[in-house]
Amino acid sequence: MKIAFIGLGNMGGGMAANLVKNGHEVRAFDLSEDALAKAKSNGCETFTDAKEAVQGVDAVVSMLPNGGIVKSVYSDAVIGHAPEGAALLDCSTIDVATAKEVTKMATAKGYKMVDAPVSGGIAAADGGTLTFMVGGSEEAFAAAKPILEGMGKAVIHAGDAGAGQTAKICNNMLLAISMIGVAEAMQMAQKLGLDPQKFYEISSQSSGYCWSLNAYTPLPGVGVESPADKDYQGGFATALMLKDLRLAMAAAEEVDAGVPLGARAASLYEDFAGAGNDGLDFSAIIKTYK
Repeated sequence: MKIAFIGLGNMGGGMAANLVKNGHEVRAFDLSEDALAKAKSNGCETFTDAKEAVQGVDAVVSMLPNGGIVKSVYSDAVIGHAPEGAALLDCSTIDVATAKEVTKMATAKGYKMVDAPVSGGIAAADGGTLTFMVGGSEEAFAAAKPILEGMGKAVIHAGDAGAGQTAKICNNMLLAISMIGVAEAMQMAQKLGLDPQKFYEISSQSSGYCWSLNAYTPLPGVGVESPADKDYQGGFATALMLKDLRLAMAAAEEVDAGVPLGARAASLYEDFAGAGNDGLDFSAIIKTYK
C-alpha cells in the first residue's frame, strides 16, 4: 500500500520504518529535518509539505503531540487532499471529544477513519510490537487493521469513534496507579529490612503480581531489566504519562466519574514532573519515596 505518515518523533519514526519493512511505500512528513533524514535512511520517501505527502495514497497514519495539532493537520492538510475513500489512522493520544470531531469531519468527506492510540513505548514502536486500541466503524477498522498489524502485535477494536482514546487514557490511569503502588511497596519493604530482590520474588508470584512489578520493575538491579537499570532513560517519559493523566482527569470531569486514586496519581506525577523529572521514565516516581 502507499501510506503517508505524518509525525516522525520518538514513536512515529519507528512505526514508519516498520511499515517499510512490511512492504509498504511510505511517504513521510515531519517538521524536523533530522526526523526526515532518519526516515529517509529507513526507506521512506520524505516530504516537507504534508499536503504533498498525502497525494495519491491509500492511507494516512499520524502520530502527533496533541488534539489541537491533530485537528489542524487533518482539517488543513489531509481531508480534501488525500484521495476520497482513503483510510485515515490517527495513532496520537488525544482527548476523546477531538477524536470524535475529527472522525466526523473525515467521514462526512468519504474517508474511513479510526482513532488508534498505542501502548508499548519507544522500544515497542521500533520493534513492531505495539498494541493498538482502535475506535471507529467496522468498515473503518477493517481498512485500518492490516496497516496497524504492520506496526504491532495486537490490534483490538474497542468500539465506535473515540473508544480507542477512552481505552488508552483509562489504561494509562490504571498503569500510573499501579506503578505508584509498586514503588511504595518496594520502598517500604526495603526500609523494613526486606531485601528488594526477595520482595520481588515473593510479590511477583503472589497477589501483588502486576505488570508494573513483573514486567517493568522500578528499582535498579531488581527483577527484570527495565529503564530503572538505565538510570530511568528511555521507556515512557514522565511528561507523557502526565499528559495522559491530564486527559483522563478532564474526561472524568466531563462524565462525572469518581477517580480518587487517578486524581492522586495525577497530582503525584504533576509534582514529580515539576521537580525537573519530566524526561525520566515514569517508573522513576519511586525516587519520591527514598
